[in-house]
Parts: sequence; C-alpha cells; structure tokens
Amino acid sequence: MKQNEGKKERKSLVFRFLNTVEQVGNRLPHPITMFAALALFIVLLSGILAAAGISAEGEVIDSTTMEVTTQTVSVVSLMDRDGLVYMLTHMVTNFTEFAPLGVVLVTMLGVGCAEGSGYLSALLKKTVSVTPAKLVTPMLVFLGVMSNVASDVGYVVLIPLGAMVFLACGRHPIAGIAAAFAGVSGGFSANLLIGTLDPMLAGISSEAAQLVSPGYVVEPSANWYFMIVSTFLIVALGSWVTDRIVEPRLAGSVKQTYGEESEGGAAVSLTGRERKALRLANKSFLVLAAAIALLAWPQNSFFRNPETKSLISSSPFMTGLIVLIALLFFVPSVVYGRVSGAYKGEKDVCAQLGSNMEAMGGYIALSFAAAQFISYFNYTKLGTILALKGADVLGHIGAGGPVLMVLFILLAAVINLFMGSASAKWTILAPVFVPMFMLLGYSPELVQVAYRIGDSATNLITPLMAYFAMVVVFAKKYDDNSGIGTLVSTMLPYCICFLIGWSLLLILWMGAGLPLGPGAGLMIS
Repeated sequence: MKQNEGKKERKSLVFRFLNTVEQVGNRLPHPITMFAALALFIVLLSGILAAAGISAEGEVIDSTTMEVTTQTVSVVSLMDRDGLVYMLTHMVTNFTEFAPLGVVLVTMLGVGCAEGSGYLSALLKKTVSVTPAKLVTPMLVFLGVMSNVASDVGYVVLIPLGAMVFLACGRHPIAGIAAAFAGVSGGFSANLLIGTLDPMLAGISSEAAQLVSPGYVVEPSANWYFMIVSTFLIVALGSWVTDRIVEPRLAGSVKQTYGEESEGGAAVSLTGRERKALRLANKSFLVLAAAIALLAWPQNSFFRNPETKSLISSSPFMTGLIVLIALLFFVPSVVYGRVSGAYKGEKDVCAQLGSNMEAMGGYIALSFAAAQFISYFNYTKLGTILALKGADVLGHIGAGGPVLMVLFILLAAVINLFMGSASAKWTILAPVFVPMFMLLGYSPELVQVAYRIGDSATNLITPLMAYFAMVVVFAKKYDDNSGIGTLVSTMLPYCICFLIGWSLLLILWMGAGLPLGPGAGLMIS
C-alpha cells in the first residue's frame, strides 16, 4: 500500500513539474509574436557581442571541400550596414526557402484531400478494428523512427496521422502527436536501415580522423549495429513514456468529445458504400505504388542518381519523395470521395484543395516569423561560437574516456538546442573530439555514435528545430490553448528518458566490447 502511495506521489510530483513548465511556456506571447521577438533579440545581441569582439577559434571541416581548416569565427552583427541590408533583402527568401514550408504545403495538398474525402478516416477505422490496442503506441513510435530513412517525410505525414490514429482509438490526439514526434525526431539517429544521414556524418568523421591517422575511413555502416538496437530501445522508451506519463497527464486537459464515438463502437463501423469505396481506393493506392516501384527498379531509371545509380543518395527519387507521397494520398482520396459520394466532380476536389491551404494559414504566418529567427541566428554565427566554446571547455576537463564520452553526449545535446543541423554541428565538433578520443584509444565510430545520441535526444524541445513550429500548429488543432509550453512540457519526458536510456545503452555496449557496425570497433586497433 505504501509502495503504491509512493509511486502516486512521485507521479504527482512529475505532473506538477510538467504542468509548471507548460504554464510558464504558455504564458509567453503567441508563437508568432515569440519568434518575432526572438528574431529582434538576436539582432540586438549580435550587435552587442560584435561590438565586444566576441569570437572563437577552432578546427572546422569545410562542408564544401571537406578539408579541415583552422578558423576564427567572430559574431556577425545584424546592426551594421551589411546586417541591415541582409535583413531587408533576405526577408522574402528566408521565408520562401524555409525548408519545411514547401514540404508541408505540398504534402498537405494530398493529406488534406485524404482527410476531407473521408478516406483517411475510413482507413484508420479499418486499421483500428484489426490492430490490438496494446500495439498502437509502439507501432506509431516505430513508424516514426523508420520514417527517418525517407528524410523529413515523417514530420509532415506521420505526426498529424498520429493524432488521427489515437483519436480513432478513443485516445488523446495530442498524445498521438507526441508519440509520433518522439519517434520521428527524438529517434532521429536510430533505424534498422542505413539512412541519408549515415554517409553524410561518416564523410565528416573520416576527414576528422585523418588528422591523426591519414587514410582512415569511417564507413556509412559504421554505427549500424548500435542503431538497430537503438531502434528497439527508442520504441520501448517512447511507448512507456506515452502510456505512463504523457497520456495520463493530458487526460482531462482537452475536451473528451474526441473519442466518445469510438468507445461506443460507431467510430470503427463502415457502411457498405464506404467499404466499397475503401477497397477501390486501396487498390488505386497499390497500383500507383507498384507503378512507382517498377519505374524505380531499372538501373537506368530516371528516379536514380545518374552517377551512382543509387535510389537513396542524392537521387531524384529522394528529392521528389514529397511529391510522390502527396500523389499517393491524393489519387486514392479522389477515388474514395467519388465512390463514397463525398466528391461529385472535379469542382469538389478543387474546392477541397483550396480548403486544405486555408487550414494552413496559421502555419504559414508562423513559418514567416520562425524563418527569420532561424536565418538571423545562423547569419550571426552565434551557434558556431557556442559550439566551439563548449568544445574547448570539454576538451580541458581531463576526465576519463567513458566519463568524457557521456559529457560529450551532454554537450551535443545542449548545442543541439541552438543549432538545428546535424551535419553542421558535426563539422564543428568532429575535428576537435574525433582526434582527441583517438589519442585516448577510442575509435571515430564510437565518437560519432555518442554525438548522434546527444544530437537526437533534444530535438524534441528546441524551437530552433525547423519543424517545431509545425508541430505546435498541429497540436492547436485539438486544443486552442496549446502553445510552445504545452509542446515542450509534453515532450520533455521523452527527451530525458531518451538521453538517459541511450547513454546507458552506450555504456553497456562499451562494457561488453561489442562492435558498433560491420568492421567498426570501439577502440583503435
């Protein structure tokens, strides 16, 4: 009895802490105002620090030439003539070139039709009727982790679907958003397959390793074994946090009309006409998917990289994947809508496309402010200086290898709050820490793993992550009072559990002396 009371008290303390984080965060201005204020803050801060002569020196890999150079990086002011010109002339391009904007809008053309026609609802009802309730959360987190092999698709497709899946199950929709977001972003480096990030990081690691050992090459598969095990760890931790912390805390915070139908069974029943429409829509989906696969199969396919013949690395297939995803939603949606009666003709479909964009108005406005903030932060070099300063401090601590490795994970996690790009951070950190750990006997592959842990874990709570603003908008669809504080407080338990659990896995892995990937050991042989 006392043990149960102790558990309830600890849970109550956790909930109170998270509620405090949410309240403080949501007392901040509207997200649009907040990003605009942060952009103004960066302008003022850059002027002050540039006038004070703040700079940092270190060895950095040039991402264009892949050569290691010693650079002195100074704060670039936005308050001088060049800075003012930059803000004036780049405000439009900052917005139009904001990475998530086009991706989200194009995808929503297809996804919005899938939702508006009723196809997505019917598909989810059918899926829920055959999926055991206990598997819904782990399935969603797992799909989030695996979606990373297709770059950013998981952000724009799986996260809103997560809310719909939970809704169809009579569960809290924001918990579904959280579970999907945890898999897609928190588990960014975990996967059962080699993704687009692996060769990018491996190339940077190789250049850094050659400072100590000329000719040393880190293969793209260097972390594969560890990342396979990490996939199951992230799924287990993400599912536990969702079911034991996030959803119980959210219970009652949003009107529970969202799952009442499914509890009575109506939400999972389909009429005869809907079942016929769903069958034909699914057949059209399979035909379209098969056509894409057949077109991509030949070695001379226009989908493949013309030089390497790869479907993954720098290929038209990966570059155009968002368009293909939109089509895979759009075509079955039109078929379903026509058969079910939701769409009487092409005018209804065009009206739905317009409605899809109307629903994204808030996100478009938020993207404008967020794009300026992120662009200004990158222009001023504040993130680069922070990374170099942090690397210098950690390099002088003088702790032992395993302890230093954990500290490096924490450093990467902190820096990730201020720099969004995984490859950009690694070009700064790799020339410092790869040689340093190699001189202690640890392999570059191990250092790269440690970096990836820290880089992934805090993706969930940083507004500098490009898709953070989009997730805020998705959550507001189900709770008008939801804001940045709501999202941060919801994702913080995932962040903490992933950081601790993943670090412990690495420590156990090192203790067991297991290889990180094919031919990639922990120590330099």
